[in-house]
Order: sequence, then C-alpha cells, then structure tokens
Amino acid sequence: MDIRRALLIAAALLMLPGLALCAPHTMRLDYFHTGNASTELFSVDRVVVEPLEWPGNPQKAIDDSNLGKYFFEVIDRKSNRTIYSRGFSSIYGEWETTDEPKAMSRTFQESLRFPEPDSPVQVVVKKRDAQNAFHEVWSTLVDPSDMFVDRSTPASPGPLIAIQRSGDSANKVDLLILGDGYTAAERGKFEKDVRRMVDRLFATSPFKEMRSSFNVWALCPPAAESGISRPSTGVHKQSPLGTTYDAFGSERYVLTFDNRAFRTAASFAPYEFVEILVNGQTYGGGGIFGQFSTVAADSVWSSYIFIHEFGHHIADLADEYFTSPVAYAPATDRVEPYAPNVTALLDPKNLKWKDLVSAGTPLPTSWDKEGYIKYSQEIQKRRAQIRSDRRPESEMDALFQEEKQHETSRLAAERYHGKVGAFEGANYEAQGYYRPETDCIMFTRDDVPFCAVCRRAIARIIAMYT
Repeated sequence: MDIRRALLIAAALLMLPGLALCAPHTMRLDYFHTGNASTELFSVDRVVVEPLEWPGNPQKAIDDSNLGKYFFEVIDRKSNRTIYSRGFSSIYGEWETTDEPKAMSRTFQESLRFPEPDSPVQVVVKKRDAQNAFHEVWSTLVDPSDMFVDRSTPASPGPLIAIQRSGDSANKVDLLILGDGYTAAERGKFEKDVRRMVDRLFATSPFKEMRSSFNVWALCPPAAESGISRPSTGVHKQSPLGTTYDAFGSERYVLTFDNRAFRTAASFAPYEFVEILVNGQTYGGGGIFGQFSTVAADSVWSSYIFIHEFGHHIADLADEYFTSPVAYAPATDRVEPYAPNVTALLDPKNLKWKDLVSAGTPLPTSWDKEGYIKYSQEIQKRRAQIRSDRRPESEMDALFQEEKQHETSRLAAERYHGKVGAFEGANYEAQGYYRPETDCIMFTRDDVPFCAVCRRAIARIIAMYT
C-alpha cells in the first residue's frame, strides 16, 4: 500500500468509528432472500472475510445517490453511527415483479460487501414501498470476532489479469470482468474478448472522457466444457459461475443464480462492479444495479449489449424500450421512478432533468410513437417465429440489422431528435412513462450514444467512487 493511500484511509477512518485504523479487509454477508407475492424473508447464510483488502474510497463510504430498490447500512453498535451504506437491486427484487410469485415461493442467494469493522455492527436492509420511500425490512448483528466468521482462503479461480491499471484502488473505480463457459484452452479467447469489450466501453461517453478513473481486471475460472446453459433449447451445463440463458423465462436474459460461486471467484480481485462475459453466440445479457451485468461475448451485438447492461449495473439506468417482450408485470400505480432516466411526468414543471431540457421543447414532447409501435410489433412477431422455429442465430442477427437501419432513420427524422425533453414510451410501457430523448443506448440498438441524462447519471456514480 502506498503512503498516500495509507494517509487517506487513516484520516477517513478516524471519522468513522467501528472501522479498523489500518486498511480493512473486505467483509461479505451472504444471505438467503425468500418470498412470494405476500411474504418476504431474509436469513443469514454465512459471514466471510475475503482474501483482499477493501478496494473502496474510505472518504466516500456513505451513499447519497437514492438509487436501487434496496438500501443497506452498516451501523457501528458502540456509536450508533452509519459507517457504510449502499443502494442496490437484486434478482429477488426483479423476480417479485413477475407473475411467478403469485403461484410459488422461491429462495435466492445474495450478498452485501463492506469494509471489515473492528467491532460489532448492525447491518440494516431497507426496501422501497409503493411510493418509493425506504423502510427497514431486515436487520442482523455482525460481529467480526465471532468464531463462525469464515476467514479461510478458497481455491484460486485462476490468474488475475490487469487489463488497465490507472492508480490505487481507493481512488479508482475497480471493474472486474469474469469469464464463464471458457475452457482452459480458451483462456486466450477470453482475454481477447475482454480487451475488445473494454475498448468499446471506453470509446463511449462518458466512459471515454473518464477512462483514467478506472482500473480493469479480468479473471476466468476454467470450465469443463465450452459454453453455458440454455434451457429453452435443452442445453444444460455446469459452468463455473452458473450463468444461464432464459432467466425468468426470457430467452435473451442471462443471469447467474449461483451467488456463492460468483462471489467466491470475484473475491480474488478488487472490484466495485462486475461484468460476466459468457462464452456464447446467442444474443443475450442482463444487468442488475450494484450486483453484476452479463453479455454473450460472441453475439454480433455483444458491444451494444455490454454497454447497455453495464448502464443498468453501474448507474441503475432503466430500460427505455417498451415494445420487446419482458417477464415483468406492468406497474399498477404511476409513481415517479427512482431510476434517473425515466419519469412518470406527474409534475412537468419539476421534471428531474429539467435543467437539461432544450429551450423551446414542449413537455411532454411529441414524436411518432404510433408509427414506431406498428413497425416494432411486426418485428417482434418475426423475432418470436425465428426462436420458435429454432432457426440459425444469423437470421436473428439479420432481423436486428434490418430493425436497426429502420429505427435509425425513423428516429433521426423526428422534429425533436437530439434534444432533451420527455418522450412518452419507456420503462417497458407505451403510456405513462417518458424517456429523455428520442434515442439512446437504453432505448434501441442503434449506433447512438447514451443520452445527456444517462451520461450525467453515470458520471455521478463514477464520482462517488473516485
């Protein structure tokens, strides 16, 4: 550890009782999250001390972003002061918005990571209510001196690759890229895939301008066989991280439900954010705020998916599209979303991005939504038929290319294209939710940047870690 980091940590920790006066290790609370449509329960699995020091900035231990469906605080028992907090979302939080909880209960593995304290702390989890206000839903005591705290070092998942080292972790955003479904013989392919994705990320604003704020690491646990599970086609594989297509019944949604395997592998690198590259060609990916994002590395659309899903993961950006099928049930009430890039426009005079609205732009802002929907519905029918017939992935790619060319020209012709306003159609719904611009990476697969509102949201999160 360099002298500058030591001084930063010491100064910050003097103001935060409950944390050690030397660089703390990373503590992880693994827990089970269980429920159905009427019940939600939490229970401790284990408390782990990870092999590496805490990578975060000790001067920025408190989260004031107001993002995430959940929020957790680490409270020092002696002083009753919060010494660490973060907003986050979870697989459970997404699952409960599907129809399945009405018919059954399920349990998901989750984790909370924080700097190891030097005395007992209370970990408090809060959740948003129907009005998006946080309320406590679980609390548990964590004592670092407890004999059951697991301080063992698991087997290494493989060598850590430094893709980009910009400085000390305490002052940088640490991005970890994990590989899944790559055999030992495919390790070279993994590294090439990583570097290709990283180059694309840092060619995109605001990451382009803030590249020096990032350290990028890569790890790839060797798989026994190439690829990952895709249950809709009868493919099941035991990949090291357990990633799979068809999450929640959506053929393109890629997640891992094996949190323990994911966290154990990730613990061998400093990280705040994680992207999982899966060794597959079929279009797919996923992103959960504060947890991880995924992308199929060999898809023709991998660069777009990587950046789009990372937008979910790093800045809690909402999906702005509304014509593609999703597993989530529509919202019953129109409340203002906490995501920074969508709005219910309940009070146009106080639009949350009103400072970015272009002069002379009306709110709401007109665009040819009906024409867009009509075209998109035909695309979705053809897309569903390709999947139903199990036709080659090249046919799906060709359809998406056709859609991309049409949408690029259609949206570019809109009167208010390139201006910030409030365009109806976002958050999976055609009515009642609005996005900031006609087009954005969070809306279409066009070769367009993040809109101005999304760029600002991402930059704010980067600043929270650097």
